[in-house]
Amino acid sequence: MYNNRISPPSQSNSTYLQEVITLTFIPFLIGLVFIAIHFLSHVLLPSERLKRMKWFSFSGGLAVSYIFVYLLPTLHKMQTNIDEPYRQLTMESEMYFIGLLGVVIFLGIQITVRQNYVSHTSSFWSAITFYALYNALVSYTVLSFEVSGIQALFYCFAIGPHFVAVAYDMWKEFPEEYNKYGKYLLGAGIVAGWLFALTFDLSPLFKSLIFSFVSGAMIFNVFTHELPSEKETHFLTFAAAVFFYSAVTMSLKFFFEW
Repeated sequence: MYNNRISPPSQSNSTYLQEVITLTFIPFLIGLVFIAIHFLSHVLLPSERLKRMKWFSFSGGLAVSYIFVYLLPTLHKMQTNIDEPYRQLTMESEMYFIGLLGVVIFLGIQITVRQNYVSHTSSFWSAITFYALYNALVSYTVLSFEVSGIQALFYCFAIGPHFVAVAYDMWKEFPEEYNKYGKYLLGAGIVAGWLFALTFDLSPLFKSLIFSFVSGAMIFNVFTHELPSEKETHFLTFAAAVFFYSAVTMSLKFFFEW
């Protein structure tokens, strides 16, 4: 439970207080940023077509860079760091397979929702439930790794634009329902994941499995919702975002040994 995540007060008061702030206050701020994004996604994006195209190109570049430079190497690290006795049962591909399941399951759910169309309202509730669960999983994955300082900014900068794109797509397809119910339910998903991360201390293996599944779901969402089409891509902006974020990520990994 939560008490196990913070060192006992036998340490100095300053050290104990610092751990409390790291494990509660900073994740709380990250959660607030993610929630604010869902409330303001349609306001954050420019109305002018060219500016909006550049924004999505920049966001898509960040997302693709995040996948190839951070997400996939992290999956590899988690695969190689599986502890005994589970290590003897592995074949160097289990985490990737769990990620593949994330792609398959999220694609299957989306196809099921669209093929079993009953009404505009029912489609909204199916989609919003689906993405509220997704938000909870992403929120848990980010906050369960006890990020702080530079890492907190890194995750906000990486996941924030992804949430903007997903929320904007929902608002564009269901504007009235999203403003009335959707943004609150998506925000509630963020809170649910945050509370679960603070309350339960899962084993490293289970954390890795959840991370792998969410990675697959995120890869699916990036390439289906966030990456703009060929006609809607401003290539220079996309390329600049890729090289910029890749350079930042690799520098942080080098200096901070992430």
